[in-house]
Amino acid sequence: MLRLLSYVYWTLIVLTCPIFFVGALLIWAVTVLFDRRKVALHLYSSAWAVFYVRLNPLWRLRTTGRSLLPWKGAAVLVANHASLIDILVLFDLFRPFKWVSKSEIFKVPFVGWNMHLNGYVPLVRGSGESVRRMMARCGELLAQGSPVLLFPEGRRTDDGTLQKFKEGAFELAVRHGVPVYPIAVHGTGRALPKHGLVLREHVDARVEVLPALHPADFPDARALRDAAQRAIEAALAG
Repeated sequence: MLRLLSYVYWTLIVLTCPIFFVGALLIWAVTVLFDRRKVALHLYSSAWAVFYVRLNPLWRLRTTGRSLLPWKGAAVLVANHASLIDILVLFDLFRPFKWVSKSEIFKVPFVGWNMHLNGYVPLVRGSGESVRRMMARCGELLAQGSPVLLFPEGRRTDDGTLQKFKEGAFELAVRHGVPVYPIAVHGTGRALPKHGLVLREHVDARVEVLPALHPADFPDARALRDAAQRAIEAALAG
């Protein structure tokens, strides 16, 4: 039954993505001249992503602390990464931000094309030059007042254990003097295997936005990074 449900679910996604993408193109065309940060397009993309979470009868999703996130102003958002569906559930924040995502996703038809439309930031894993371009682009976005969202672990965890955070996101926050919002993503590690797309069990996912951390309260980016990791660890444990 899980294999059958998985087949139906992914087939529906494949069939509906072109339709949603046409909607994204229309919104982009209508708003491109006056919506510099592409807020309308991002919120549409958020509804597109969350639709697929709500569509799945095995998945439940709650988001808490959303009101902590500002509608305007630069910020760095950091979240733990346990599953492919983390990207879908984090769109339930319904706040304007720009993703940093591995470059392979930008090559996926319709989904990746929409990411290009939104101005999200690609990253080639293991490439120092790509990391430098990503940091520069994120700096430009922060200067324009757009929050950026990164997975500071760098990749999905294999066993559910939170991996050590990298410093890049926190260097951005220190350099630009913007707050860091830790976000704990609960329960998604059970949704899919790391390699494969067969749905496994009922999942009660929760996105928990934690109070902001301000760079001025820490001596350096490393201390800010450690504080964010401790906050997410405590939330996941709780």
